[in-house]
Amino acid sequence: MPDADFRSAIADYLRANARPVDKYSHQPRLYALAKRLGDGMPLDDDVLYAAAWLHDIGVFVGHRPEDPVALAAWDNVRYAMEQTPALLRQFAFPEEKIAAVVAVITEHLPSASPRCLEAVLLRDADILEQLGAVGILRNVSKVGRDTRFHRHADAIALLRRNTQELPAKLQLPQSRQQAEARLRVMEAFLQGVEDEAQGQPV
Repeated sequence: MPDADFRSAIADYLRANARPVDKYSHQPRLYALAKRLGDGMPLDDDVLYAAAWLHDIGVFVGHRPEDPVALAAWDNVRYAMEQTPALLRQFAFPEEKIAAVVAVITEHLPSASPRCLEAVLLRDADILEQLGAVGILRNVSKVGRDTRFHRHADAIALLRRNTQELPAKLQLPQSRQQAEARLRVMEAFLQGVEDEAQGQPV
């Protein structure tokens, strides 16, 4: 496989493996957002691309445990770190950049302290993906099919926490600026839920 084809090979793999199928949309959207945040910066676009597309493979059905107890203890980031090198070699990704991709995946969570630009960009973009209209869609769609979300109230509780806690974790000024509009959307949605529920279960 020619080196020039590794991006399409990665995308094809994700398209085939993302289950439920709606999980596929996060990857291209995340990469595009991270790219916009890093516009004009001296980033390694190959590393950012591969990390953005492969960081969540451990959450796909077929890659994660199905047993609820095992799933509750599942470390999907570690799984992605372990699987990524072999996958990238399969896709003819540049060998000398594989370790950097794994490092970015390792540091993409909000709780992490990223040490390279690509990790900062991916982490900020992933935080932004948990805010706004997209964040609402991604969380509410998990109700009934994710062990963490049995009722809509569970998703609402997470959206409230995200609104309160995630913006402070953003590192880049341009990320914080983008978060402002997303927070307004979330706050309006959460207020609407509260107003319409009138104290009844959601």
